[in-house]
Amino acid sequence: MLTARMSTCGSGTTMEAAPSPIVLRSRRRLPDWLKVSLPASSAFTKTRLLLEDLKLHTVCESAKCPNHWECWSKGTATFMIAGDRCTRACGFCAVSTAKPFALEDDEPKRVAEATRRMGLKHVVITAVARDDLQDGGAEHFARTIAAVRELNPGIVVEVLTPDFLDRDFALDRVIEESPEIFNHNLETVRRLTPSVRHRATYDRSLTVLKKVKDRAGDRIHTKSGMMLGLGEQESEVLESMRDLRAARVDILTLGQYLQPTLKHLPVVDYITPEKFAEYGRIAEELGFVHVASGPLVRSSYHADEFEVAK
Repeated sequence: MLTARMSTCGSGTTMEAAPSPIVLRSRRRLPDWLKVSLPASSAFTKTRLLLEDLKLHTVCESAKCPNHWECWSKGTATFMIAGDRCTRACGFCAVSTAKPFALEDDEPKRVAEATRRMGLKHVVITAVARDDLQDGGAEHFARTIAAVRELNPGIVVEVLTPDFLDRDFALDRVIEESPEIFNHNLETVRRLTPSVRHRATYDRSLTVLKKVKDRAGDRIHTKSGMMLGLGEQESEVLESMRDLRAARVDILTLGQYLQPTLKHLPVVDYITPEKFAEYGRIAEELGFVHVASGPLVRSSYHADEFEVAK
């Protein structure tokens, strides 16, 4: 077994932007609870070859997720549609920022085929932010959901979206396809949002989540996630939890932020597993129907553990 030192973005997501990155000369040493063993499995290679064959991007690779080896070795992956170039430049995220290429019309069918070959019962589909498109990529999300459902009847579809600049017609187009879970990450507390993702806003993210719940009700479960360790205070974390519940968010994920490269925001604190457990208990008391809270938790990590009634 090989031991890996992780270097990744906080949530495994791609969406917003940050000011000029902070350059450090060295990283803080990882605590023992953030060191993982790489699994030795032929399934990892099988997953990699499948994704290469179908020419698909994953947030697992693009965002340098620490759970990448584990998930691929179990034959799962989080598909990242609309290309691998983001129009925003978050201070926490390893996804490339550049002028995007045109959307690929056959990508929805390729995602559906990958889902079929992998035998997934629960699929997570995310995307880069596409502020260059009028709908932010919402139609592409909708087409992908439809293609996956057509080829995989009964599958649970979870989407992890950008904020679509809070454009109602874009949100409505995704809602129209009724994904079982609609995830949009708050990412961090109110005070830190301008430095962590300055082209997004804290209140816009809350509004997007509330609109989805107001429009879809219990037909769609809403979900959000936050990175910890960027310098937030406990009172701010609790405030964010309460704000998410006020927006009627059902599912919450909390994980440790890790600096993907020396050009990204530094880690301020390593949150202990015990503190994550405490936050998890508080979140449950606040009324979230499902909570995943721990150092290695990411938005789509073990996403299928939330059982959706069909």
